Amino acid sequence: MTGIEIFMRIAVMLLCGLFTILLPVAAATRVTKEAFGRMPDGTAVDLFTLSNGGIEVRILTYGGTIQSLQIPDRHGKMADVVLGYDTLGGYLSKDDPYFGALIGRFANRIANGRFELDGHTYTIPTNNGPNALHGGPRGFDKVVWKAKQIRDGIELSYLSPDGDQGFPGTLTAIVRYTLRGHALRINYTAMTDRPTEVNLTNHTYFALAGQGTNDILEHELTIAASRFTPVDSNLIPTGELRSVEGTPFDFRRTHRIGERIERDEEQLRFGRGYDHNWVLDNNSSGRLVKAAELYERNSGRVLEVLTTQPGLQFYSGNFLDGTIVGKAGQVYKHYYGLCLETQHFPDSPNHANFPSTELKPGEKYHSTTIFHFGIR
Repeated sequence: MTGIEIFMRIAVMLLCGLFTILLPVAAATRVTKEAFGRMPDGTAVDLFTLSNGGIEVRILTYGGTIQSLQIPDRHGKMADVVLGYDTLGGYLSKDDPYFGALIGRFANRIANGRFELDGHTYTIPTNNGPNALHGGPRGFDKVVWKAKQIRDGIELSYLSPDGDQGFPGTLTAIVRYTLRGHALRINYTAMTDRPTEVNLTNHTYFALAGQGTNDILEHELTIAASRFTPVDSNLIPTGELRSVEGTPFDFRRTHRIGERIERDEEQLRFGRGYDHNWVLDNNSSGRLVKAAELYERNSGRVLEVLTTQPGLQFYSGNFLDGTIVGKAGQVYKHYYGLCLETQHFPDSPNHANFPSTELKPGEKYHSTTIFHFGIR
């Protein structure tokens, strides 16, 4: 690398806000495909590997799942930093907590599985107490997506028929995963033939020290949000956009995740930790902005999350309890992974003051999320 190239890379990283040691120079992305198993009905599930000499990402056609994500630490040692399973059977298990999956048609919770749209009431099957969670019992995480290779990655597509899990309209969803440099980009697109509600995200559980090695309580987190959406005891937003000032939800300055998670505070009791939506600052116009930064001190690994979405759900792995055995035989205990889900707000169809999630015929749903990796 020439001196000019080094200077330019440092300049770009400073602009992005990542004061990191330079990762190895990434080569062009190579995409390979292999079999990963078959569904009970015989449908084949494929695994695509995206690699560029610096990062390797493995993605399943089942659920559009990020199955593995290998990145180096400050000493160049590679580790898989996402939770998941080695075989398809784990993902088909009723105990799978959405490891790495694409979520739709509606990410997060809908109260009582009901919403009104254009004077009609629609009912989604409930699968989380009284709520419909992540699109219902058979959301986008539980279907096999069609896949094709594109430049630097893959394109996944799924046709969700009218009435799928109770949602109106035939929805065409297209998700592109591309790996360029040290960033994994996810582009979401959707179109409908009837008015419907859409909220797509990815549910990867990150553990920057390496999957299954320890809890995430020592990870340091920053979230660019001065408000969050408090919830009731069923984890449904009350409708309030509450200031984070003076609360354990203030991550505008960096805090260790475990620093305040055990406080005797109502919202933390309701979520058994963090399981809330943050209202991102300066993102009402759908611009690509930095939403969060995650740092693991021992490895030096840094994850920067950028998104066009108005919200970020931070979930601290509160419901992991040691009963799940993941990749390489690792047991996933309490707080062993965390999610940073870029999204519209939970239960948005039932809150007129939240950004709308309605999609109409002739419109195109589009959002982008970037996971940018570095070391410090």
